[in-house]
Amino acid sequence: MSKKKFFVVWDGKEPGIYRTWSECKRQVHGYAEAKFMGFATEAEARTAMLSPYWDFVGKNAKAKQPSVVDIEKYCLPLMESLSVDAACSGNPGLMEYRGVYSGSGEEVFRQGPFNYGTNNIGEFLALVHGLAFLKQKKSRLPIYTDSETAVAWVKEKKSRTRLKKNEATTVLFELLERAEIWLQQNEFSTQIFKWETSVWGEIPADFGRK
Repeated sequence: MSKKKFFVVWDGKEPGIYRTWSECKRQVHGYAEAKFMGFATEAEARTAMLSPYWDFVGKNAKAKQPSVVDIEKYCLPLMESLSVDAACSGNPGLMEYRGVYSGSGEEVFRQGPFNYGTNNIGEFLALVHGLAFLKQKKSRLPIYTDSETAVAWVKEKKSRTRLKKNEATTVLFELLERAEIWLQQNEFSTQIFKWETSVWGEIPADFGRK
């Protein structure tokens, strides 16, 4: 990804030009429908600040979802999205997962805690739950996860957990089976994006227990 040195916030807590992503993030995180973008030079940023946001995201941008190319170009997450994450105390251990709207942090679903879960199982269930939630709502929002494993399992429509099925894990295996069946029986157009934790910090759905 290209590195952007200046960030324009058109609509956020305090609109303006910021020199780091961390400063920009403070202005847009938790702000519903925030509008912001990164630029390589200060001159570009100043010009953009004096222009409408929609001039920089293409024609009819309100009616379409930005592509992967847009994300790579601007090196910024799409805050108008759903984020999912899981937390696990031990491996296996108590596990729970949830989904939130990335921009506002509003929690839209939460499941658990479950005994003897793993983080990979939680991330997978969270991602499938998010996909089902968005399809039910007929929402065109993209979805973020910080788990490459969850994305791979969704693509295969099959979990590859090494957790053993026994009396203690019966509930989790029932949920995994339901998730796999949903993937096999449903088509979806939702874009799944990897949350770049090293660049953007923790995903909005993070449980904050690190």
